[in-house]
Amino acid sequence: MDIYSRKSLWKIYLAVAGVIIMLISLWYTNFLSNKLAEGERYRVQNYLLAQAQLNNDAEDFGDLSLQLEILQNNKTIPVILTDERGNVLEGVNFGSRNKDKKYLSELAKKMEKNGFKPILNSLGNKVYYRESRVLQQLKFFPLIQLILIAAFIGLGYVGFNSARRGEQDRVWVGMAKETAHQLGTPISGIVAWLENLRAIKEDDTEVLEIVDELHNDVGRLGLIAERFSKIGSIPELSSVNIYEELEKCRAYMQRRASRKVEFKFPDPLSEPLLVKLNPPLFDWVIENLLRNALDAMDGQGKIEVQVKSDTQHIELEVSDTGKGIPASKHKTVFQPGYTTKKRGWGLGLSLSRRIIEEYHRGKIYVKKSEEGKGTSFGIRLDRA
Repeated sequence: MDIYSRKSLWKIYLAVAGVIIMLISLWYTNFLSNKLAEGERYRVQNYLLAQAQLNNDAEDFGDLSLQLEILQNNKTIPVILTDERGNVLEGVNFGSRNKDKKYLSELAKKMEKNGFKPILNSLGNKVYYRESRVLQQLKFFPLIQLILIAAFIGLGYVGFNSARRGEQDRVWVGMAKETAHQLGTPISGIVAWLENLRAIKEDDTEVLEIVDELHNDVGRLGLIAERFSKIGSIPELSSVNIYEELEKCRAYMQRRASRKVEFKFPDPLSEPLLVKLNPPLFDWVIENLLRNALDAMDGQGKIEVQVKSDTQHIELEVSDTGKGIPASKHKTVFQPGYTTKKRGWGLGLSLSRRIIEEYHRGKIYVKKSEEGKGTSFGIRLDRA
């Protein structure tokens, strides 16, 4: 199991844990709500009893201070008191509408229509009541809790992910610059030795041909060192004919590919199409895509590059007839360390995305892919 599969599993575990916490919270909140609702109904029953005792002869009950206190202490539960005919006698805790008997009567009828069963006393009086604001707010508590927890987790994830990505970027940049620095010294030394060998064997045609080829390879090493040195710094973008730049990449890679691989690229002599890019870094991206395509085709197949443009952008489509990429891995392929090869660090596509999206302000993505039929990568860049 690779690191990205483990990350996906951890996300599933966290989601399941979140659901369990939410269910427990809902159950406990519902339990508390039911207990409060029972308590409120008991208080309303006492309210109705106290109201009935006050409406009777006070002498029958003696001291009525307790009944008065019960009525006065109801400051949270909205109550409508009606007589046996349904006429509103009193409204409590409805704010400015305590005296609006028409509103209270309609509200009582609506509550009864919706299945509410009023509380009756021996005199035929009925009490309709609503849940207190505290009880209503308590029922929304799980939702508020869920939003707050999700916001906290989301902010924490974004913060830690950003810090981790920043740390990774610093590591990659440091490695790239150190690699470029370490390559610089031996490259200079090899160039010097080649010039010395050329001077010693200036009459030996065969040796001079070898020296020329070695010069080409050393020049390639110099280009690689230059590419690494540009990682982490802001590269200069210039107006470049995209057809000529693609032709350079094709010529280099086709010489190193099997003869059973067909390369189909745009005609370099087509009408120039200028694009803002940094040639060494852009070539690196195309070469990464072509190298991956060659690996995926096992020595035979077809690689095709198409160019489309509008007034502001150009879009490249780099296609191959290789093994393809599973749909679940279309985004994972651009993450550092992802690779299906037995050898390699899995940094090619990660660096390619950084070059296109951060340095060129473009976009690179898996346009389409089907296992066993091939893959197409899309690259979108600004026109010059």
